Amino acid sequence: MKRPQGFDQPVRRQPARPPASTPSNPQSEPRATSTPRPSNETEPIDVIAPDVPIERATAPVIPLIDPGLTGATATAPDEHASDRASARAIKRAQRARRRFEKSEVRRFTVRGRRRRRAWVIGLGSVGALVVAVVLIAYSPLMALRTVEVIGAERVPATDIEAALSTQIGTPLPLLDRGRVDEAMKSFPLLQSYSTESRPPGTLVVRVVERVPVGIVREGDTFQLVDAAGVVMQSAAEPPAGFPLIEVEGGTTSAGFHAVTSVLRALPPEVLAQAVSASAATKDDVRLVLVGDTQVVWGSAENSSFKATVLAKLMVSAPPDAVGGYDVSSPNSPVTF
Repeated sequence: MKRPQGFDQPVRRQPARPPASTPSNPQSEPRATSTPRPSNETEPIDVIAPDVPIERATAPVIPLIDPGLTGATATAPDEHASDRASARAIKRAQRARRRFEKSEVRRFTVRGRRRRRAWVIGLGSVGALVVAVVLIAYSPLMALRTVEVIGAERVPATDIEAALSTQIGTPLPLLDRGRVDEAMKSFPLLQSYSTESRPPGTLVVRVVERVPVGIVREGDTFQLVDAAGVVMQSAAEPPAGFPLIEVEGGTTSAGFHAVTSVLRALPPEVLAQAVSASAATKDDVRLVLVGDTQVVWGSAENSSFKATVLAKLMVSAPPDAVGGYDVSSPNSPVTF
């Protein structure tokens, strides 16, 4: 391979030495024969060095690079191994630190996580229960199949059941309360009612019937009424066991409401002996007992106390022994 010109190191020329004594015949000396140089080599160029000695310049040493490696320089195998070991050690340390930090976070947040877990479990249970109840309540399993009537005496229970039969087959939460109310209003003898859904398919109806307190005469008809004036029965003859109410203005007058308040306050044994009750005004209520015994009652105030006083007077002084009782002032009742 032919090297470029000037690449060879400079040749330092030796100082000239004085010629040694040579024989007089120079031709007797053998001449050195030069070895021919190859034609492809470049002859070095002689450089005349100065008198000051200089250091010999050397060419830079270029290390061999593996063709398979990329980059400007190559790393020795031992350096690669140490770098990989250092990287693995750093990663192990980082993982250990992350595990330690997570364990510390879990240790300091254990109470909060327990509370959250309890809330989640509780809310989930409640939600599941609500969904289950809704699904069951609106399913055919909760359809109405029977109607049970409690408290009916004057009104036949079978009539109430027949009036509510239109709701049979309807899920209990979907019962039409408006239609139930219309059906119950068709019974005038009922004062109030309440319903109760009893799963899986029973509707319980509790009724409160009206209590008759007296008789009102309308022409030739005698009507049995309650304290509100609702007619419960009509007949040509007055029903036994109830007093005849005689007031001005009918069942809507103040006198009628005063009389019915008094009659409702009477004990059953006293009410059974009442023949009639009248009131010119709301403060002038009078009763007539069996044997034409008069009772001056006065206003409807303190009727319960007056009823108790009258019952005691009737025990101490029977109606057939006196002409009447005055309990308008219950603290000082009198007989006459």
